[in-house]
Amino acid sequence: MSVALAYGEFCEKMGRIKIEDHIFHHAKRATIDWFASTIPGGLETPAKLTFQALKEEIGSGASTILPAGQKTTPRNAALINGTASHTLEFDDIFRAGLYHPGSPVISAVMALADANDVSGEHFLRAVIAGYEVSNRIASVMVPAHYDFWHTTATVGFFGATAASSYILGLNAEQTAHALATSASMAAGLQQAFQSDAMTKPIHAGRAAEGGVLAASLAREGITGVLDIFEADRGFGRAMSDSVEWDRALNGLGSYFTIEQITQKNHAACGHLHAIIDAIIQLKMDEEFEIEIIEEITIGSYQKVLDICNKPEPVSTNEAKFSAQFCAASAFVKGRSLRTQDFLKNNLKDPVVKNLLTKVVLDVDQKCQKAFPNARSAKVKVRLRNGVELESFAPTRKGDPDHPMSDTELSEKYMDLVQIVLNEENTRLLLEELWIFERITSMRGFIDKHFDESRLLI
Repeated sequence: MSVALAYGEFCEKMGRIKIEDHIFHHAKRATIDWFASTIPGGLETPAKLTFQALKEEIGSGASTILPAGQKTTPRNAALINGTASHTLEFDDIFRAGLYHPGSPVISAVMALADANDVSGEHFLRAVIAGYEVSNRIASVMVPAHYDFWHTTATVGFFGATAASSYILGLNAEQTAHALATSASMAAGLQQAFQSDAMTKPIHAGRAAEGGVLAASLAREGITGVLDIFEADRGFGRAMSDSVEWDRALNGLGSYFTIEQITQKNHAACGHLHAIIDAIIQLKMDEEFEIEIIEEITIGSYQKVLDICNKPEPVSTNEAKFSAQFCAASAFVKGRSLRTQDFLKNNLKDPVVKNLLTKVVLDVDQKCQKAFPNARSAKVKVRLRNGVELESFAPTRKGDPDHPMSDTELSEKYMDLVQIVLNEENTRLLLEELWIFERITSMRGFIDKHFDESRLLI
């Protein structure tokens, strides 16, 4: 049986598989985290300009654009909401796959669940299916795939396609054809990380849109090459190295990778979170004035240097991918870094600017050996009086082995969303999200919570 057909059979059976309460709970956590990123992200420039580019198609359709509630087609809603969800760098992570599943998967599910007015449980089952298929593919494609490709842009197509196929009621063969078709669409280059361009968040939106499209095409009878994953000229050979497809299928349906999701605690590239955590811990453990810091040495894994060595960031996006800026800001703030910490006026903070010039980046072999199964960092600080301080973060706050509690996740959500919807509306939405499986009408849920009158901005 081909890989595509194996995943197709899994998605077709998803409605009949017994899902334990704790798996639904993880799916709700993922959904809450998606709303936390998407609602404020919808007011950022990439989503607003994508909306503007599609303005002739806005106003008709059955899917909702967040946060203001305008209607459009499912494909457009998936594209715009998917772009919004990946803009603030606060969306979730599947660590083993170097992948952000929530942005492509939940954006596609939301668009089709709204248009087809499914129940909350149906929504959550689609999310679980999309995460499972794409997380497994991501885990066998990396790390070689990640040298050139943005996994969220590429593998995100498969998560969005699997979830969309389930929402649309496709059978196993149709779902397999949808996945096969999306394999020829999937793209997104790592070079998008290296500048202030808006391409990176659009990667996630495009994957969400592509998943909706591939499933819709398969429903109408469009066929794909069913051995597209494992064939000699297929996805694995073309975009990775020695992919073990059997490993991507082992235990399919008997355990769920959505239990292994990271919820981000900082509004920055996930490769920098362990550095920030180590500095926060150092500030808690030791008393010293940042003015007497002579040098900050950061040891982590190679990808930190490849992607996040930006000693002179000049924009919000560059700052979120700058190990130097995030380290300096963590020393100044002594807490989790939120969206407001990356506003342009903070880039000019003289204390931060002075500190980031003292940061030295290096590869720590212990951290490199642990990657990608762990994201770790070692921070050493030398003070003017000769004292040397050290802090090591073996993992990140928010990772499966150091998770955010439900309370902490709710606090993150409130912090991000109440700026847009006000505290009362934000809390009412959160209360329903925690009991999402009880919702009988996704269309009613969306229409209830999102319209222009609820916006503060």
